Amino acid sequence: MTVTNVQRMRPAARPLPLRASLAGLVVGLCAALGTSAWAAPAPTSQTASAVAVDPAKTLPSTVSISSIDFKRGDGGAGRLILHFSGDGATPDLRTQGSSVLVDIGNAQLPATLQKPLDVTDFATPVQRIDAAQTGRGAQLQLSTNGQFESLAYQTGRDYIVEIVPRAAAPDANRAVGAVSTAVASGAQASAYGTPRYNGRPVTFNFQDVPVRTVLQLIAEESNLNVVAADTVQGNVTLRLVNVPWDQALDLVLQAKGLDKRQSGNVVWVAPQSEIAKYEQDKAEARVKLENSAEMITEYIPINYGNAEDIAKLLTDDAKNGKGGGGSGESQRGFLSPRGSISFDRRTNTLLVIDIPPRVASIRDLVNKLDKPVDQVVIEARIVIANESFARELGAKFGISGKNNNVFFNNIGANNVAYEDSVAKANNANSAVPPPNPLQAPTLTHGLNFNIPSALAGAGSLALSILNAGYALDLELSALQNEGRGEIISNPRIVTSNQKEALIKQGDQIGYITVTGGNNANVPQVQFKDVVLQLKVTPTITNDGRIFLNMDLQKDDLSGYVNTGVGQVPQIATREVTTAVLVEDGQTVVVGGVYEFKDQNSLSKIPFLGDIPILGNLFKNRNHTKSKAELLVFVTPKVIRVAQRPN
Repeated sequence: MTVTNVQRMRPAARPLPLRASLAGLVVGLCAALGTSAWAAPAPTSQTASAVAVDPAKTLPSTVSISSIDFKRGDGGAGRLILHFSGDGATPDLRTQGSSVLVDIGNAQLPATLQKPLDVTDFATPVQRIDAAQTGRGAQLQLSTNGQFESLAYQTGRDYIVEIVPRAAAPDANRAVGAVSTAVASGAQASAYGTPRYNGRPVTFNFQDVPVRTVLQLIAEESNLNVVAADTVQGNVTLRLVNVPWDQALDLVLQAKGLDKRQSGNVVWVAPQSEIAKYEQDKAEARVKLENSAEMITEYIPINYGNAEDIAKLLTDDAKNGKGGGGSGESQRGFLSPRGSISFDRRTNTLLVIDIPPRVASIRDLVNKLDKPVDQVVIEARIVIANESFARELGAKFGISGKNNNVFFNNIGANNVAYEDSVAKANNANSAVPPPNPLQAPTLTHGLNFNIPSALAGAGSLALSILNAGYALDLELSALQNEGRGEIISNPRIVTSNQKEALIKQGDQIGYITVTGGNNANVPQVQFKDVVLQLKVTPTITNDGRIFLNMDLQKDDLSGYVNTGVGQVPQIATREVTTAVLVEDGQTVVVGGVYEFKDQNSLSKIPFLGDIPILGNLFKNRNHTKSKAELLVFVTPKVIRVAQRPN
């Protein structure tokens, strides 16, 4: 294991960021490996490998670009990936205005790849990629939009360029909500936020260098103490341009299958399998310590909540109605394998048996959960408005007469009835002494036309014309009826947050039903609820608004329907079931129904009713108009409950 102490190795003043060419780096590494306190397993062999040139690793004079790929990275970054056919590529990254240029002096670009690429759909700062072959090699131009930061690194035969959007710095003198102007190229700033890495940028350019040496350079740059395990071995080839040091560290660890754990100012670097085994052993040791620790019993009173509900949150067995308890085989919830929880409904108390650390964590959790919740006042208003208008005109008339002792009207039986009345009158008048006054024969008046107003209480105007031989009766009836009414129902209820509440008011209407058969009918009395009901479950959101899940019902008895066994009530039902998000104290209309009815009817005798003016005597007109409107208003208000100090 190697330990790097940055405070001892870091020079007093060093220019930043660190830039080293390939040749200079090799020389610096040779000097550092000879004088540094970094303890490498075989410094002599490493130095020799750094200075001597391995014929197997001789770089070819020319390589070709086998593929060009573009992807979207984290945070809206654009990632260009160049894959070379062999080793030895020397790409160079530079920024020119709003474009990023990648020059590969010793690389050949196939004709199939010499074409522009439109990457606007990736939603990155990169808008277009132009690849071309120049006299000095291959060149790729990345056209960008907005502010950005460019970085590049090389691993193996892949060269990766990342264009990361950069958020514009806030202007202290700018008003809130104002739009800032981008600095670069007059474009708008990216809205993707700052990159994940915030270390100081560094530049590394080296090939086939030991990983331990790279870790030493990163430790000097980051001012951290690095502890490298003895199993950290191997070489790495990287080209990083203007890359944050913490990102450079992650890239090196990913390339070599390593991982790190940081504690304060100390970073431990080791292979991933070694760190995983260490953490597993640590967890197993902690479990063994918990299995051998002393158990204690704690009684935790619950003030505002329900002990049974809290027990269900802390153990899986409580979900099955067992009241808690441990199996001793596996850890469940917040309990250790040997821990258990039970509850007492009468005193609303939790009974916890577990090791002291788990009991303390459960008590802290209960203190956070056992808090009084806010309450909500829900006020509903149901407005029912009715308006009606009716007008009806009718007429009836008839004619009766006598000609040669023959009496006539529209009723054929009147002649016989009149003759009977004459005979009875003669018999009565012949009596001694005669009745006082004398009996006169009666004539039942008949109507040739009878279409009066059917509305109850209609007024009438009658006219009779009498003569020695006939009688003419005429009657006109008319009625105009107007009605207007408004019904307001105002239920109100108070409930706790996320608790269902119900308020109901009304009557039970009784009616008779018949069961049985075969002359064995048994009457029974049934009842129907006619109620005003409000059922609601409020939920107070974190931003102070109220979400209502409600069911509102308003019933009215509109009449009765006659049946063979009696009358059955006819009920008008109005119901609203909805879920709505409302501001605290705001009144909203959650439902409404508007109904309009306009009806005209005409009854007449064919042909006669079509006669101008006179035809009105043979008609009956009816005009009915009605309007009904239903509106449901809801107003929730939050009642804040003060928290008492513990």
